Amino acid sequence: MKKLGSKRVQLLQEFQDKILYQFKNVELLNRAFTHSSYANEHKKRKMLCNERLEFLGDSILSVVVSDFIFNKYPNYPEGELTKLRATVVCEPSLAYVAQRLNLGKYLLLGKGEEATGGRERVSILADVFEAVIGSIYLDGKLDISSKFILSNLEDIIDEAVKGNLFIDYKTELQEVLQKTTKADIKYIVLKEEGPDHNKTFHVGVKVGDELLGEGIGKSKKEAEQSCAKEALNRIGDCHE
Repeated sequence: MKKLGSKRVQLLQEFQDKILYQFKNVELLNRAFTHSSYANEHKKRKMLCNERLEFLGDSILSVVVSDFIFNKYPNYPEGELTKLRATVVCEPSLAYVAQRLNLGKYLLLGKGEEATGGRERVSILADVFEAVIGSIYLDGKLDISSKFILSNLEDIIDEAVKGNLFIDYKTELQEVLQKTTKADIKYIVLKEEGPDHNKTFHVGVKVGDELLGEGIGKSKKEAEQSCAKEALNRIGDCHE
């Protein structure tokens, strides 16, 4: 394996500082961020992609979340526990967590994936989150990986229990539109109402010059989610 360049080392150190864990073997972390498209484009360097780490991380994620909800919700029957776990570890919620951690910034992608927005693709982000879990497990064992998982997913578990099923409509809309267009997706503030401490935002989502949806919210993020949902409803791809 070729030695990591100084810029790459610096980037990986930034991530380790962010998650408050320092790898003994930083190559494991680098592998977690190596997409198969990049490894395939650099075969001479014999790079390993993150797919095996993703497989491992997926299993650890399931065990940790199962253990947590089993103990926290002792009155939940098996069926409810299964539904709750499925909601928490579904692709959109994992991609959402990956976006919060800005995992796309640290990815090594092939030119094709880079050009088609791979750094923001739901499936890639969810996979890399699982791969990072796998790398932490191999480097620091179950205790450390469990802390990483719960620190990032406990709020989503709480929301799921309240019945607020997690759906990231912005990401879902982007996934749908990427299949049919290369035009930029833009969110624009159409109007702001109310005083600074209690504003209401009216936001629209545009693809090229076409306004696909409009939404209202108490924050720009809330309004963006609302208008993305309306856009998905208009094109018939909304999943409640």
